[in-house]
Amino acid sequence: MAASAATSMWSPLKQQVFRALWIASAISSVGTWMHDVGAAWLMTTLAPNSPILVALLQAASSLPFFLLALPAGAIADVVDRRQVLLYTQSWMLLVATSLGLLTITGIVAPSNPASPWILLGLTFAMSIGSSMNMPVWQAVTPELVTKEELPQAVTLSGIVVNLSRSIGPALAGIIIASVGTGVVFLLNAVSFISVIWVIYTWKRVHQQSALPTERVVGAIQAGVRYVRNAPVFQSIIFRTIGYIFFASALFALLPLIARRELKLDALGYGIILGFWGIGGLVGAFILPKLRQKFSIDRIVAGCSAVMGLMMLIIASQRNFYIVCAVMLLVGISSLGVMVSLNVAAQSAVPNWVKARALSVQLLVFQGGMSLGSLLWGTLAQHTTLSTSLAVAGIGLLVAIFITARFRLKCSELLDLRASLHWDQPTHAFEPCPNDGPVLVTLEYYIDPNKAEEFTLAMQALALIRRRDGAIQWGLYQDVSNPSRFVETALVESWAEHRRQFERVTVSDKVIEDRVLAYHIGSEAPKVSEMLYSKKRVESAEC
Repeated sequence: MAASAATSMWSPLKQQVFRALWIASAISSVGTWMHDVGAAWLMTTLAPNSPILVALLQAASSLPFFLLALPAGAIADVVDRRQVLLYTQSWMLLVATSLGLLTITGIVAPSNPASPWILLGLTFAMSIGSSMNMPVWQAVTPELVTKEELPQAVTLSGIVVNLSRSIGPALAGIIIASVGTGVVFLLNAVSFISVIWVIYTWKRVHQQSALPTERVVGAIQAGVRYVRNAPVFQSIIFRTIGYIFFASALFALLPLIARRELKLDALGYGIILGFWGIGGLVGAFILPKLRQKFSIDRIVAGCSAVMGLMMLIIASQRNFYIVCAVMLLVGISSLGVMVSLNVAAQSAVPNWVKARALSVQLLVFQGGMSLGSLLWGTLAQHTTLSTSLAVAGIGLLVAIFITARFRLKCSELLDLRASLHWDQPTHAFEPCPNDGPVLVTLEYYIDPNKAEEFTLAMQALALIRRRDGAIQWGLYQDVSNPSRFVETALVESWAEHRRQFERVTVSDKVIEDRVLAYHIGSEAPKVSEMLYSKKRVESAEC
């Protein structure tokens, strides 16, 4: 069945801001892949006999994501995302320029024993910018396209990554061979300018709430609380772990395989990565057709299986042409997994917590990448590159079966639009935003014969209450009147309680309606909002 114009792969490009950012990100992504190849190749030059140091480069690139993803997500949800993107892109421009100048001037060179550590430090600094940028970037995408266009928008982003992967590494190899690695780093710095300009000219309308802005620490806590009580999103997290922990072996060890096992120069290594990128481009065109025929769960499982098998082949082959052909399939499979996981994650969370939830996925992804890189690098140090890659490939195949029970399809079935169906009760006085905690109670009357069914239905509602802000939740039955049940939810502050009115979604309302169907009272359940009793300081302002 042919896709309609509204849902064709190219449909998101009709959105002006998305189109401009897509083009700018393509330029920047080429520079990023040039930078990554340059850094990896430079490390193999600075430390040719140390698989651990080469693997540490991958770890240095991933660790900041593990440390900063949550704060980055919180900041992205509570402040203007446009401003965050401007700061992060400018920071990465500065770091890339510094690394380029240090390399060109010979400060970072094999003759300087500190060079590997300078490279690791600046890679870490570059990754700080990326870790602060990526959750914001992902959260911005749903703002620029419709819900129906989101899978296509994510796929187009995948095309950018793989187009740049097919161009950037080969271009980096040519530049390194002709004028040196430092020029590669400087060209990457220049590539950030296009993104900065587009973001600077973007007239984003920042939606201001009547409530005070969330504090960063509180926003982080709210994000963690949401993820802890979101089974659908947790399934995505487990599937992400099951893939990246083992797939990281290929990402971490490929530079050494190219240099030590295949005896390639920088251009040869760039060509291998280029085939990886070409495979990703092919995958971008195949994926929409696969989504029409197979569930997202089968796509992720199938692509993960292909990735595991290709890792086993690379572990056993030392023929350049065979490796290039294998990397085509690596590109197809890796894009299928990553785009599918990204779409599932973006579809599983509402906008108010989107950046924070995506940052948790990013934290897990990069944490798995960091730990995996260290493990596979250490294993290669004590055995061989082939052994380490083969063990990781077998581990990935086993992980497919272990994580199969965590379903991804559920995320696409959610309607996460704000329902705004809660009535706004009247109050004798208006508390200050920071007053609290607030105890909210709902009084239900239930047929005692259906008490067990009702209690079971309330467990799903409990997850919603906790996701939306409750720090404690309970359900109590009146021993003197068994038909009377009281639901309690404790919320940290009055402001946080008011935010709950905006957070409840259409999918949440379906579960609420299911619970209310058990209520046999002549009127709707009585709602009470009670403020923690303490001495209040009377003033004109809160």
